[in-house]
Amino acid sequence: MRELDRLFERWLDRCWATSSESERDVFRRLLECEDDRLWKWFLGHERSPDAQLDTLVQSIRALPPDL
Repeated sequence: MRELDRLFERWLDRCWATSSESERDVFRRLLECEDDRLWKWFLGHERSPDAQLDTLVQSIRALPPDL
């Protein structure tokens, strides 16, 4: 989904360079999730049962939009 791509790009542009290897691994795992599940997580309809994924989703959701 294009909307998810934009969210991921925002995190990559702002956070990837300063993230730890473990944070990068969590991001890679997030990319492996199905789009329909990701969409529900990012819209706030559901939360990931995986605490690390949920933390990352919430931090991405909290990023201010691009101007």
